[in-house]
Amino acid sequence: MNFLKGLLKTLLTFLLFLSLAAFGTLFALRSTLLDPDFVVAQVEKLDMAALAEEMTDFQLSGQVPTEAAFLEEALYSAIAENEPQIKEQARAAIYSGYDYLLGKSEELNVVISFEPIKMGLRDRLWQLFQQNKESLPPEVAALPPEMLEQYFEEFYRQFESEIPSEFVIDESSLPPEMMALVDIVRENAGYMQTAYYGLIALMVVLIMGIILLHRSVKGATRELGITFLIYGAIEYAGVWATQRYSSSIPLPDIPPSLQTWLNGFINDLVAPMQVLGIGLMAAGAALVIVSIVYPRLRPAEE
Repeated sequence: MNFLKGLLKTLLTFLLFLSLAAFGTLFALRSTLLDPDFVVAQVEKLDMAALAEEMTDFQLSGQVPTEAAFLEEALYSAIAENEPQIKEQARAAIYSGYDYLLGKSEELNVVISFEPIKMGLRDRLWQLFQQNKESLPPEVAALPPEMLEQYFEEFYRQFESEIPSEFVIDESSLPPEMMALVDIVRENAGYMQTAYYGLIALMVVLIMGIILLHRSVKGATRELGITFLIYGAIEYAGVWATQRYSSSIPLPDIPPSLQTWLNGFINDLVAPMQVLGIGLMAAGAALVIVSIVYPRLRPAEE
């Protein structure tokens, strides 16, 4: 009988440990990637102007015509000036997309407008075009003002055509295989929400089972405390290692500003697991202390 009882205690403790591991993963996901507020906060940390400049330099190095090179400055300036509006639209788009992913909306419709960038861009470009005549081909720089403006208008139309008016993600704009993947994510997000609360209920049942099998404060608190301490320490150590070494991984093909943002994103991504690990270690330590102190206060019960 004692053997079966001990085996059942071990089984319940093992299941509790596995449940804590699964719960920790779901807790981190619900606090980060499944939380639109977290994603919005990460977007707010992006330096869009610096990123646009770095990506342009990386992708178009040596490919930009001489007469067009200085015009990039106007585009970067437009992005920097309108960054708050762009991020505001990105924020609305994120919430709209998450409404679909989390089942709050039946229609996928994410729209980010680039009109704020295009507004006023022409005047800024024309100003730079006139100020940088030395960068233009000699035959263009020698044109009279009216012909120079005509040349600029043709050039600007080509330049503007590269900037879409808006970026749209909906069911018609996505390829069928991509839309199928989005729907899989949406379905799994619903399952994760159910599993999260199901795990909480399961852990409560397992804890109650362990307490009933021990039928003593000392045994129950000691076993639960050690379980929480061990898992909390493992969780915390994993997060510490991730935060410690993720920033040292070389990423030569990623622009510097994006690499800095990515390091911060990884730290923020694992931060909830760090909080959970610390909380479990604290709870575990408290339970172990109770298992030591309580019998001395109530010897008759033990």
